[in-house]
Amino acid sequence: MKRFIEGEDRSQVTLLPECLDDFISEDNTMRIVDVFIDELDLASLGFDGASPATTGRPSYHPSVLLKLYLYGYLNRIQSSHRLKRECQRNVELMWLIGRLAPDFKTIADSRRDNGKGIRNVCRRFVVLCRELKLFSEAVVAIDGSKFKAVNNRERNYTPGKIERRERELEESIQRYLDAMETADRTQPTEMRAKTDRLQGKIQKMRQRLQELQTVKAQLEQLPDHQLPQTDPDARAMTTYSAKGTAMVGYNVQTAVDTKNHLIVAHEVTNNGSDRAQLSPIAQAARDAMGKRRLKAIADRGYYSGLGLKACEDAGIAALVPKPMTSNARAEGRFDTTGFIYIARADEYHCPAGQRAIRRFSREEDGLQISVYWSSACPACPMKAQCTTSAYRRIRRWEHEAVAERVQQRLDRMPQAMTVPKSTIEHVFGTLKHWMGWTHFLMRGIENVSTEMSLSVLAYNFKRVLSILGFERTRKAMRLLGA
Repeated sequence: MKRFIEGEDRSQVTLLPECLDDFISEDNTMRIVDVFIDELDLASLGFDGASPATTGRPSYHPSVLLKLYLYGYLNRIQSSHRLKRECQRNVELMWLIGRLAPDFKTIADSRRDNGKGIRNVCRRFVVLCRELKLFSEAVVAIDGSKFKAVNNRERNYTPGKIERRERELEESIQRYLDAMETADRTQPTEMRAKTDRLQGKIQKMRQRLQELQTVKAQLEQLPDHQLPQTDPDARAMTTYSAKGTAMVGYNVQTAVDTKNHLIVAHEVTNNGSDRAQLSPIAQAARDAMGKRRLKAIADRGYYSGLGLKACEDAGIAALVPKPMTSNARAEGRFDTTGFIYIARADEYHCPAGQRAIRRFSREEDGLQISVYWSSACPACPMKAQCTTSAYRRIRRWEHEAVAERVQQRLDRMPQAMTVPKSTIEHVFGTLKHWMGWTHFLMRGIENVSTEMSLSVLAYNFKRVLSILGFERTRKAMRLLGA
């Protein structure tokens, strides 16, 4: 007697073959994907080919390919070649797109050509989350993360890299020339073959030097002096995970709802710094959530006076710690917190009780700065604890009150900086895990933005399904067509 579960005979013929729908359970996620995309008005969202052409070969409806993309990104299958194979062997996907099997080039081309529509679908899903009241708390965490581009680091040129390569090639050429001279003097007959080989290497290196000169001339015409040869929009960026090295990629800015951890807004940039990114992503998050007021929490890498002022003007209460750029406290001297500003008199009171009055104003790095100091500094008994110069100069931005209000909010919320770590870091980790810790598949910032939107859409889709459950999510998807 057999004690194992036996499978069916492959050659057994059945009188009533099972239909494809029988293989898909009633609580399968693909049923919600099917409802979601069928309820979308793809023509209004910017998809090409939503209306069939009167002549020519029939094409795939955009909804078929959109279902294919969403299935792929939900299941960590982003490659067009792999998606093509899944169409021919995956029962879930056969059910979802009606056993159609587009060619890999059709899959890749449609993703590239319908970038605007795909990004609009991602935004439409965020609007649906807003309609479902999933953004009840008007608080977001903002952060950025570096994602690797398809461009290899060796094919990204900067003036420093060109100079280093030229120096290495010149040293190698000189070393080969010295070897040839030694061979000619010591063993002129036996070393002829080696001399010919060295001459060939020298010729290749001189040709490489000429190529570097051409690249150098191109670099001089570029504003940021970077020339990626595979992805023209990618840039070299430093990362915290690999200090001392640069990664050629993109800086993805994201705003995440702190209650349900949904991605509210995202933006793909090729600027390696977060300094100027706070206001744009915070305003995009506020508009996406439909809120008049918003609280945005970010780390000190986003601290910028102009950015904080733009946030306050837009009704966004930013919580960003100020970077400590002075070594005064570390060296045992008073830092700026020891000086009290008196607004009505436009002056500072120092720790010694003296008045530091405004002396002049000037523009520094695009900011209007006023400079204060006290005449009592040279004879002050606390001067050694205050400054190493003749006078302790205090600089104040004309909108310094904005920065002071930011600090007051942080003082009232001492645990604010733990919020991004518990929300947005998890989101970035999940997205990179789904990508396989590899690079974007597409080139150019527009195409990369499309690819990122598909990842964000898949992430938000799974989050909503986890929050609402299967039946509530399926009912919610029908709201799209209402």
